Amino acid sequence: MSAPFEERSGVVPCGTPWGQWYQTLEEVFIEVQVPPGTRAQDIQCGLQSRHVALAVGGREILKGKLFDSTIADEGTWTLEDRKMVRIVLTKTKRDAANCWTSLLESEYAADPWVQDQMQRKLTLERFQKEVSQMNV
Repeated sequence: MSAPFEERSGVVPCGTPWGQWYQTLEEVFIEVQVPPGTRAQDIQCGLQSRHVALAVGGREILKGKLFDSTIADEGTWTLEDRKMVRIVLTKTKRDAANCWTSLLESEYAADPWVQDQMQRKLTLERFQKEVSQMNV
């Protein structure tokens, strides 16, 4: 019997000037490096179905229309070790065919190699999920 899919295994990150983003079948993760010692009250984060906005200390870091829709009520952000903001968005369409090629509609696109690796990872995740459901 195969082991369940380990979410962080084989993560294919797409680097950005502010950090990185990556995805699973169900979620998109955004990791933003912030100045050490940042406090939660320094962060303004707006999460909507098709938009994201992040500012730290009044300085806009990330803002725009997402590549595809997400479930707004399930989006979260956390400040980790007072030096990184992690945003987790739940995809509306959760299948291997819905591989985001960029984080925003016009910014932070994965290069062709990274896109290919992301698609392979999502296909593997879907396969492992189907196999584990068959073994239940």
